[in-house]
Amino acid sequence: MEFLKLFKKDGIASVVINRGKVNALNDVVIDELQQILIDLEHDSEIKALILTGENKFFSFGFDIPSFLSYSKEQFTEFLIKFTNLYRFLFTYPKPVVAALNGHTIAGGCMLALACDKRIIADGKAKISLNEITFGSSVFAGSVEMLKFCTGSKNATEILYSGAMYSVNEALAMNLIDEITSEEELINTATKQAKELAGKQSAAFTDLKKLLRDPIAEEMKNRERISIKNFVDIWYSDSTFENLKRIKIY
Repeated sequence: MEFLKLFKKDGIASVVINRGKVNALNDVVIDELQQILIDLEHDSEIKALILTGENKFFSFGFDIPSFLSYSKEQFTEFLIKFTNLYRFLFTYPKPVVAALNGHTIAGGCMLALACDKRIIADGKAKISLNEITFGSSVFAGSVEMLKFCTGSKNATEILYSGAMYSVNEALAMNLIDEITSEEELINTATKQAKELAGKQSAAFTDLKKLLRDPIAEEMKNRERISIKNFVDIWYSDSTFENLKRIKIY
């Protein structure tokens, strides 16, 4: 794996995004994350997963500068792959805890929303679906996951404002489930993962399917048209000019 690290201990797998300072998402990161999730799904020794990042970012979201050279067709293929990944993660049969080590922005926030629990390190970290601030939209699936986690009223405020929420604000909006110290983040996430892993696995998986499969089906049905709309907005003159100004390295 080029941009992911994997650690296994006591039935818990920790998957760490490790791509530079901001853990920006590109084709390789998404391919590697998809493959590692498939591998761990079939690993009978692994009962739960932790998803986290290196440095001060869980993930900035998309590697925008690299995507500026993509054609519409190439970018569409990436978005199909990305939305397939978060839908797979949203319905993953094993518990997944997001240990948000730092800023969790846009596409990074979407990955966090797909997990069963979100725990964030206290401090200066922000969490946001801020696409509207640079003239972009989101996807049908990300909206459904956001509503599932935060409720429709909070989801509307989060998307319309594009605000960068502090950890306490995010907790109040139900974007996250728990705040802990930076030093205790992985220990707290491991405790949560072990607690979920301690449930009878067949019962947990079935309950998760009952809760999430109808939402995932709605996500799948609406995703293609939302991707098309997203691409049209992304490549519009005004939005594309805004994207050119975004520097992440």
